[in-house]
Amino acid sequence: MKEIRIGIIGTGVMGADHAAILAEGVANARLVAVQDFDRGRAETIAASLGVRVIADADTLISDPDIDAVMVCSPDGTHAALALKAIAAGKPVLVEKPLAASLEAAEAIIRAEVAAGKRLVQVGFMRRFDAGYIEMKQALASGELGRPLFLHCVHRNAVGPDYLTSELVIANSAGHEFDIVRYLLGEEITSAIIASPPATRNAPNRQPQFILLQTESGVVIDIEVFTDAQYGYDVRAELVCEDGTVALDPSPATTLRSKGHDVFRTPADWRPRFRQAYRAQLEAWTTGILTQTPLGSRAWDGYMAMLVTKACLQAWKTGTRAAVEIPERPSLYR
Repeated sequence: MKEIRIGIIGTGVMGADHAAILAEGVANARLVAVQDFDRGRAETIAASLGVRVIADADTLISDPDIDAVMVCSPDGTHAALALKAIAAGKPVLVEKPLAASLEAAEAIIRAEVAAGKRLVQVGFMRRFDAGYIEMKQALASGELGRPLFLHCVHRNAVGPDYLTSELVIANSAGHEFDIVRYLLGEEITSAIIASPPATRNAPNRQPQFILLQTESGVVIDIEVFTDAQYGYDVRAELVCEDGTVALDPSPATTLRSKGHDVFRTPADWRPRFRQAYRAQLEAWTTGILTQTPLGSRAWDGYMAMLVTKACLQAWKTGTRAAVEIPERPSLYR
């Protein structure tokens, strides 16, 4: 096999964006079909890219001319579709979260273990962002000494109407939970939440300040503010014994005009992480071809959900909550 023929389930924001990146050209990959419960939306995407529309998700997964599947449909469908892909023996990239419940995530883990191979990758694309990769490399070099603090900021311009204070933790902070584990290479063991008042721009939800601690004692703070108004902004700084390393927040260009020296802030996450999404797809398809899976595993998606569970418990009780750390199956060691 010289290329991976891909089918996408779900052609909303994320599915359409993945389809566009694949259409631009991704090494070892070719988009061949799309499916969506909104047939018209799928047909529009398919016509613009010259690919097939398939009527339903089950048919797409079982199609012999499709080698691998991307699940970009609503969160509640992720687990069932991932399980069907595992049963069909096909690699599947599932947008986060892995599942809508811990029980469903555990079913995916059991199915992969029973299959005896890793078929699921979770769409934590920040692992493929150049800045985060350099942060991890700087820590691994030993030059900075032992890590002490990791400061994270996650801001959106305006959150969607359905977003609640609970979902600010359960949905928006998920990428931070994974990137903490990626950068530090250890598990998160506890969580505390502090919630300021809701803002006048979003009175139905509160920003959240999440304080985590890892097995070795590293302290992580995460500000999640989904209604910052000015744009999409992700920051991170790792403070160690002998120095620090931080993401560069500036894009490639700046604008000087009328007494100001500024850079543009993206409206959402897609421009900021576009290259990471491309790198994720290239790593995924390369891993399929070489039979050496790369990227976030189903186990990583499951662990992010366990951190979420502890954070929600801490938010509801106002106390520190422990993160359950189950025994890791040998497949994920």
